[in-house]
Amino acid sequence: MLRASGLYSGYDGVSVIKGIDFEVENEIFAVLGANGAGKTTLLATLARLIPLMGGELVFQGETVSELPAWETAARGLGYVPQESGVFADLTVAENLNVGGMIGTRSLAERMGEIFEWFPVLADVSQQLAGTLSGGESRMLACGRALMQEPTLLLLDEPTTGLSPLYVDMFFEKIAEIRKSRGVSIILAEQNATKALEVADRVMVLSLGEVFLTADAQELTTEQLKEIARVKFEDLNAPNIDQAVLIIAGTARNMGIEVVD
Repeated sequence: MLRASGLYSGYDGVSVIKGIDFEVENEIFAVLGANGAGKTTLLATLARLIPLMGGELVFQGETVSELPAWETAARGLGYVPQESGVFADLTVAENLNVGGMIGTRSLAERMGEIFEWFPVLADVSQQLAGTLSGGESRMLACGRALMQEPTLLLLDEPTTGLSPLYVDMFFEKIAEIRKSRGVSIILAEQNATKALEVADRVMVLSLGEVFLTADAQELTTEQLKEIARVKFEDLNAPNIDQAVLIIAGTARNMGIEVVD
């Protein structure tokens, strides 16, 4: 479905994403990493909001490396940014109608589906989006992207700043949408525990590079914490390259596939 090869991107000539390779098929693919790892930059690059500095991006068998965001959206790529992702001066229903400008089924049918997934949006459909709570706003942003009928949905840290109640609900909805619609999902998250519960595969980013990939069922939160606990200054390594090799060895000893 989507393949990135030797992908470089960043800002003002500075690479944030540094030559990464990965492929996403019919699945939930979680992208994990600390703040500054490059998760948001990666998803914005996949959405074609940030130009490539190198490498190739293929979506549904066609190269989209140079395409604008509106064209990749029309081809089936939906994007929910880390920020609110809604038009504050439009109502909830109007926001959904904007998303519905792409897609083939009737607006009423698609909006009804969104209201089934997120019933609270039906209750506030005539309310201005700028007056919604944080959780309601995230639901609306996701709903607007789903109105496009995407085959691949990019979710950039959708639960950031939400209450535990909304966090649990949102991850349940992610799994439900994947099951009922068959849409593939790339999920960038810091909440590793929840991400591992819904994901099929996991990719961990560190400073813009792929540190490891693994099947989600083979990776635990404790393993991630153990890897993160190993700091360069604790490794007694002569240089960073040797430190990386030691950390990679730690991951392999846990039975985790590490990308060389």
